[in-house]
Amino acid sequence: MDKRDYYEVLGVGKDASTEDIKKSYRKLAMQYHPDRNPGDKEAEEKFKEAAEAYEVLSNDEKKARYDRFGHNGMRGGQDFHGFNDVNDIFSHFSDIFGGAFGGSSIFDDFFGGGGTQQRSRQRSKGTPGSDLKVDLKLTLEEIARGTTKKIKLKKYKVCSTCNGTGAKSAADFATCTVCNGTGEVRQVSRSLFGQFVNISPCQNCNGTGKVISNPCRTCNGDGRVYDESTIKINVPAGVTNNSYMTLRGEGNAGKNGGPAGDIIVVFHEEQHEHFVRDNDDVIYDLYLSYPEAVLGTEVEVPTLNGRAKLKIDSGIQVGKFLKMREKGIQHLNSHGAGDQLVRINVYIPKKISSKEKDLLNELQNQPNIKVPEN
Repeated sequence: MDKRDYYEVLGVGKDASTEDIKKSYRKLAMQYHPDRNPGDKEAEEKFKEAAEAYEVLSNDEKKARYDRFGHNGMRGGQDFHGFNDVNDIFSHFSDIFGGAFGGSSIFDDFFGGGGTQQRSRQRSKGTPGSDLKVDLKLTLEEIARGTTKKIKLKKYKVCSTCNGTGAKSAADFATCTVCNGTGEVRQVSRSLFGQFVNISPCQNCNGTGKVISNPCRTCNGDGRVYDESTIKINVPAGVTNNSYMTLRGEGNAGKNGGPAGDIIVVFHEEQHEHFVRDNDDVIYDLYLSYPEAVLGTEVEVPTLNGRAKLKIDSGIQVGKFLKMREKGIQHLNSHGAGDQLVRINVYIPKKISSKEKDLLNELQNQPNIKVPEN
């Protein structure tokens, strides 16, 4: 089968820089790496093909020869290395892979590596704590300006007796016999790609390398106790219904000194007596009598910050909105606030006296009262 063009293999143009070529190869090597595609022959071939293309295009002299003669210029002599298996690729490009199965490489983050220093940090921690969810009800007034809430809840807290270690004293630890204190268990397997080493945290000691020989009596070796706690929640202005915020490290404490989980606070907006929310605006329905709507008046209306006076011009029409600027809800994480929109309604009584009926009949005959023709 004819070889594909090396530029096509790496997905770059002939004017690509050395860094672009290297970046493209890394991406393909990550995609077709044998650890991600165990037993996949097609992925193995593409892995080799990308390595072959990179070997040529990353070398200025070989690249120039390839640009002039194509694949024919790469045959024979020492112009092309060639790869027999995957391990050959690993060893040849050690600057990229960091060795076949050890050390730091571009695959460390993806395949759970990160070197001895990172694994050492992992061994020093116990099991992480779980997250907690809190449903918090808020009035529209609290949402409008922001508020601070204190709530009580039950959760796992760090044991104060052993400071979260789970042991009665610092001397009451023994080396884990399963991992011999490394905190890791290594499993070696062989395949057609060569030898693979799978490293995972030791389940016996939770990756710490130590086991407790004499547990703390307060927490029974757990490093945490279940107790009531009071937390403070600073609610910013402008939050919406069913939105949430995360309190980092305020959840359940981890076992044996493990990091604490988070608290997810979900906001629930309570229905208001007077207002309907429209984003950061609030809508208020104002009811006027017929004479007030015709003659005009001054009324007092509720707002989210108390009551305020509002002037009603004569002849105002039903359904019109009057705007009270910045009497609404403060914008989330920005300056300014929404408005209060006052919607005009006219109150129609269901029952009237005979005198009122006579007055309305007399009023109905007046020319200014009749509805204009369309």
